[in-house]
Amino acid sequence: MGVPVLSRRERLRAETAAEIKAVALRLMSEGGPDAISLRAIAREMGMTAGAIYGYYDTRDTLVSALIKDVYTSLVDAVEAARDVLPADDPAGRILAWGQALREWALVNPEGFRLIYGDPVPGYQEPEGGAAAEAAHRACAGLTGLVAAAWPQAVIRQSGEYDWTDFDPILVGLVREEFPELPPAAVALALRVWGRMHGLVALEIYGHLRSQVKDPARIYLDELRDLTRGLGLDEKSTTRA
Repeated sequence: MGVPVLSRRERLRAETAAEIKAVALRLMSEGGPDAISLRAIAREMGMTAGAIYGYYDTRDTLVSALIKDVYTSLVDAVEAARDVLPADDPAGRILAWGQALREWALVNPEGFRLIYGDPVPGYQEPEGGAAAEAAHRACAGLTGLVAAAWPQAVIRQSGEYDWTDFDPILVGLVREEFPELPPAAVALALRVWGRMHGLVALEIYGHLRSQVKDPARIYLDELRDLTRGLGLDEKSTTRA
């Protein structure tokens, strides 16, 4: 089946909707989450407030659309980087996922802050979340990385966990997609997530570059230390 051809009216509407979201992210980068407002965006674009409401009826609708787009873009990037490497190279896939996360965040700092940092004051997300599919993919992807490493990593783990230690929604996802994993592997997945995101967040918020000349080197060393701690051998050539 071919790709449907949009009419000129539909193309213009899609372009305007995309421009609205781009302006919203720029305003956020300049003035923080408080700066996202439909009236401010309308002024920036030379539109009337009434016209912009024809695209997004509330600010929360716009913010939800932004979160969905941004989160999906991030997950697309990390999945694509991971899938370049074969399934029998768990260390390489972890390194690829982590580096793609950092590279995406550096190109999209406002997006990173929107989904992982600064909350938009007063924003009420829709039931089920603004980006449920992307969040599911991110969780499943990261858990999958840990599942592949678990046979080597299990002997290096300490602490006992029960399914009741975790959010029921997270438990449901893991037990459906990775039924062989124990609760301790979920704890490990959360710790891996924290190590990947920690240095990225410090860099995005400006706390790292004032301390070190080469944040990329520090981050790669952190990822390699992470994989060694999981008992994995690095097979692939990783970008420095």
